[in-house]
Amino acid sequence: MNVAVIGSGGREHALCFKLSMSKKIKKLFCIPGNPGTSEICQNIDIDYNNFSLLYESLLAHNISIVIVGPEVPLVAGIVDFLSSKNIFAFGPNKKASQLEGSKGFMKKLCKDFKIPTASYEEFEHFENAEIYIKKSKHPLVIKADGLAAGKGVTISQTIEESLKCTREIMNGKFKTSKKVVIEEFLEGEEASYFVITDGKNYLPIGTAQDHKRIGENDTGPNTGGMGAYSPSLLITKELEKKINREIIEPTIKGLNQIDCSFVGILYAGLMIKDNSPKLIEYNIRFGDPECQVLMMRMSTDLIDLILSVKNKNLLNQEIIWKEDPCITIVAAAKGYPDKYEIGSEIKNLENIKTNEAQQIFHAGTYKKDKKILSNGGRVLNVTCTAPSLKQARNKALDILNLIEWKDMYFRKDIGWRVIN
Repeated sequence: MNVAVIGSGGREHALCFKLSMSKKIKKLFCIPGNPGTSEICQNIDIDYNNFSLLYESLLAHNISIVIVGPEVPLVAGIVDFLSSKNIFAFGPNKKASQLEGSKGFMKKLCKDFKIPTASYEEFEHFENAEIYIKKSKHPLVIKADGLAAGKGVTISQTIEESLKCTREIMNGKFKTSKKVVIEEFLEGEEASYFVITDGKNYLPIGTAQDHKRIGENDTGPNTGGMGAYSPSLLITKELEKKINREIIEPTIKGLNQIDCSFVGILYAGLMIKDNSPKLIEYNIRFGDPECQVLMMRMSTDLIDLILSVKNKNLLNQEIIWKEDPCITIVAAAKGYPDKYEIGSEIKNLENIKTNEAQQIFHAGTYKKDKKILSNGGRVLNVTCTAPSLKQARNKALDILNLIEWKDMYFRKDIGWRVIN
């Protein structure tokens, strides 16, 4: 069978890396892909948001299974469109994608089905939000209701900051929505928990912890993610049972009760305090950069899991993990997440050895005149496994020091909470 991965980032490169190992796939494609994916599969340089053009390309290349990486096409209904054309697309349909596409939808689901989360209010008018902010205890969490590429959440310490952030969102800072969700601030430590589901049954598909802040010791503004490690040492077997019982199972059952069956990857962003989990938010796909560490650790053939979802026999599968932990460090463009330049050359990648224990995933690059150039804020993901997280981080840092790129910025402390 021919398989295509949709997307062009580090997550999609990691998915292609994993899928390229499968003997069951005849030919692997990435749409549109990047210079990294071009080394392991065939890129098709088209706009996947043009669903009709995408469909024509899938037919031309005899592609029968599509794996959707990013959230934007999922929220736009790519699964519904391809399903109507009898092509299996792995991911939730448009209705179920509201779980990430609308913070308000997610919070109402939690309220209706008693899923533990932060208390919240939703606002469309600034005057109402202002009254609520002025009487609320700070810090508060201010969220844009719609998609915001991981940058729509602000932890505000003062009334003035809350009002400023709310006003910016309502004035259209994020084009997807002007609605604002304001939540209580949860204390604890964050962790990421992933399950794969066929709409009824589910299997855990890994844990991770990421670092969203740009600066060392988790300081500065939020980003799409500056690094991650897996497994999460926070999530014990006992805690995992509690997460499944109190959060995952009520979510899957609740969605079915409102005629909104969810198929694909369900990614729960959690806050853990005193061994109790609360849901911060849901994502409807693999995290980026969490996907990178999960794909490096997974021994099971990913296409087997996806086919089991398609065939509704997920519980026949067993997910096997390598013993070694994994860490990924994001190499970003200087200035990210604010203003940064693109088009600067990245050298010496071809001289760095890669294998199943160390990879450089391309997150924001393009190729011109045989040169690799930067093409985004988060540009490379150096991802390594080793017997310990400290060894894995040291390997990744050694590789980063071999990369010749004048505009490169990366954090040296990924995993600092657990690495002594």
